[in-house]
Amino acid sequence: MTSNTAGLDLYRRLVRIRLFEERVGELFVRGGTAGSMLHLSIGEEGAAVGVAAAMRDGDSFTTHHRGHGIFLARGGEPDRMMAEIAGKATGYCRGKGGSMHIADRGVGHLGANAIVGGGIAHVVGAGLSYRAQGQGQVAVAFFGDGALQQGILYESMNLAALWSLPVAFVCINNQYGMGTRIDQASASLDFSGRARSFGLAAAQADGTDVEAVLDVARGLLDGARQGRPAFLTIDCYRFHGHARMDKSPYRDAAEEAAGRQRDPVAHQHARLLAAGLASEAELDAIRDAAAAEMDAALDAAIAAPAPDAAALFEDVYDPATPAPEPVAAMLDRVFGP
Repeated sequence: MTSNTAGLDLYRRLVRIRLFEERVGELFVRGGTAGSMLHLSIGEEGAAVGVAAAMRDGDSFTTHHRGHGIFLARGGEPDRMMAEIAGKATGYCRGKGGSMHIADRGVGHLGANAIVGGGIAHVVGAGLSYRAQGQGQVAVAFFGDGALQQGILYESMNLAALWSLPVAFVCINNQYGMGTRIDQASASLDFSGRARSFGLAAAQADGTDVEAVLDVARGLLDGARQGRPAFLTIDCYRFHGHARMDKSPYRDAAEEAAGRQRDPVAHQHARLLAAGLASEAELDAIRDAAAAEMDAALDAAIAAPAPDAAALFEDVYDPATPAPEPVAAMLDRVFGP
């Protein structure tokens, strides 16, 4: 059991992610998000917060398409995140990344990737540079269980082990890759065994219990900093469908009801009360403060300006390169007005 301060801090992080995701879902339903897809991580907060709390300043990470919570747990600003998801100019990537392609080198976020497993290999490169620098940093790849069947994961684990890199691979196993349950996608569910076969230190944690995740992650990351790459599977349950409008016809009501009992927010709430580390009023105050913060982020995103059309080619070409010439202007120049 953590101390009063540490336990409350973990709870605060869990609640902030939960309420951010709920507000993002509201923004999507109101037609205010960029793009046609939105992937929520509600139910997975314990994985994001537990691992993030074991990381240090200077560490880096990559995420997958369901990475809002991970970014928030590592210091992402809700207003800039919400604006990015809304496709607004005040967002992290000036509205060009949207929900699935947020990045911020300032907090070590090397990028989110909508391709299943697409961001995993990036941490191998980061880990190689960290080994050369010798400053004790670690690079963490977050991905879902769908990536467990992707070859890039095994190529990356092999190189990480071969070169003794300060790298950790974190699989957030929410039991479903889109609409396919994990036991229907993989003949073997011994994911730790797969990682150990490459020479990695491997462990498993229950994502319902954020403190258990933190304890396991801390040990693995400490080892990774010493050149022993790690693999962590965190078991949790995805409360909603693959995307916001997915009604999960592939899951029955009884399964969903049981899965939603694995709530990391409710678990930490009950733990703090049972241990006498917080009162109901204190926890209500934390939730009220987080709700106000996320309401403000939502309102700011809605009011924020859209990117100017002239910024379309910025961040694509070298700044010294002339912007592409519009087709109409090019035709006028060639053939005359």
